[in-house]
Amino acid sequence: MPTNHIVIKGRVQGVFFRASAKEIADQLGLTGWVRNTEEGDVEALVTGTEDQVEKFITWCKKGPPRAVVTNVEVKDIPEENSFREFKVVRGW
Repeated sequence: MPTNHIVIKGRVQGVFFRASAKEIADQLGLTGWVRNTEEGDVEALVTGTEDQVEKFITWCKKGPPRAVVTNVEVKDIPEENSFREFKVVRGW
């Protein structure tokens, strides 16, 4: 299954981006994690079917209501099967 590293830029911290991303990932059946970065971005690592991952990326381009997303960077990485669920990771 595809695994993508995603970096979301803009006003994405302090707007419940991580919690909302977890809800969406859980609804889609994705595994992986999401966290804030020191630079003020949000990053995620997601594994799922192409359709699941694409729907998550589409959501990331908008984010939750208070977010202002200016850019989403997506990189394909080697498949990651070690995740059992989708987690919000604290810290960096």
